[in-house]
Amino acid sequence: MNNKLLNLEYGSIHFTYWAVFAAISSFSSVLLLGRGYTNSEIGVIVAISNILSVLIQPFTADLADRSKRISLVGISQIMTLFMMGLTGLLLIFRGAGPLVFVIYAVILGVHASLQPLYNSLNFKLEECGANMNFGMCRCGGSLGYSILCLILGSVVKQHGSEVLPGLDLVFMAAIVLTVWLTWLQYEKIRANNVNVKKEWEEEKEDINLVDFVRRNGLFFVLNIGVFFLYIHNQVLNIFMLQVVQDVGGDSVDMGRVLSLMAFLEIPTMFCFDWINRKFSTSFLLKVSAVGFTAKIGLVFLSRSVTGILLAHILQLVSYALFLPAMVKYTNEVMSRGEAVKGQSLFTIMATVSGIAASFFGGFILDHGGARMLTGVSTLAAAIGTVILFLTVDRIIEKKKRGTQL
Repeated sequence: MNNKLLNLEYGSIHFTYWAVFAAISSFSSVLLLGRGYTNSEIGVIVAISNILSVLIQPFTADLADRSKRISLVGISQIMTLFMMGLTGLLLIFRGAGPLVFVIYAVILGVHASLQPLYNSLNFKLEECGANMNFGMCRCGGSLGYSILCLILGSVVKQHGSEVLPGLDLVFMAAIVLTVWLTWLQYEKIRANNVNVKKEWEEEKEDINLVDFVRRNGLFFVLNIGVFFLYIHNQVLNIFMLQVVQDVGGDSVDMGRVLSLMAFLEIPTMFCFDWINRKFSTSFLLKVSAVGFTAKIGLVFLSRSVTGILLAHILQLVSYALFLPAMVKYTNEVMSRGEAVKGQSLFTIMATVSGIAASFFGGFILDHGGARMLTGVSTLAAAIGTVILFLTVDRIIEKKKRGTQL
């Protein structure tokens, strides 16, 4: 019963985190266009936020892995409260001024930096002896994102984009609450499993960030593939409004597409442990990479909102499969002391892809249109798929031989 409750509470963290993501990231174009920014300016805002996230993540990962005075949970709570303070300023300062530009970029950057911490929390929670099911818990994130996107599309159409910052605050407060409740349950279970904690601590390895990069060169190359794969994912998250408008849609259609996309992640993530018992994580990563490329390719070919909706059926075997597979794969090839850094590198590469997608995406939209943007994204996904195919099995082989990755 305690294990089920801990999994439920951990899943609620993902629910609230991705609900916030829906409002501040996926609907960023809606709010910022409404405040008078151009596509190129929005792209620069998101690019700067991703650069900031790349700078923050190695620091928080190293702190979470090495610090004995501040916990992973403590770090995430401080970051969330900071985000709430900045979001409150968005309710005060409006328009398209430089202050809003900076505030929004910092909010997006801090929020993106929380993701590897929450992914790594799955393995931290296992210290108490609980059996954690990451795929099932991550379903909470897809559910939260799906529900919010569906609701936000209609709410924004009825009440305007300025409703978004207030909703952000509500769900950020919910993140603080769910993380606190999850940690209380963790401490309760750990108190009854003292020996499990001791065994885990004996396995820990202290390693700094520089050593991590030096020891895991091939894993770094794999994550370059992640960079190319995730460009299209970032493009669709940031510029979906412009993509659906290009085929005659509006904010309601955007909400429906994003909601369907997230909803279709749920069955795959929920069943991931069962799927993973049948197939290796390396094989699942290959399948998902092909799914990524096929999905954005079909979006590129679509001439209607219906076509875009149908293309997103491939979410079942693309992002929905890739995320839990990559988290599990990273845990398989990393030593205990490298756990958070490994997850952080994966998220950093996804974030760096966001820098490219947002900066160049806004420029391409203003000068070449949505079809050119999805075409370039298809090419990038194909490159990422090739890199992943060339590296994913070699890393497993090196791990088995005990050599550096």
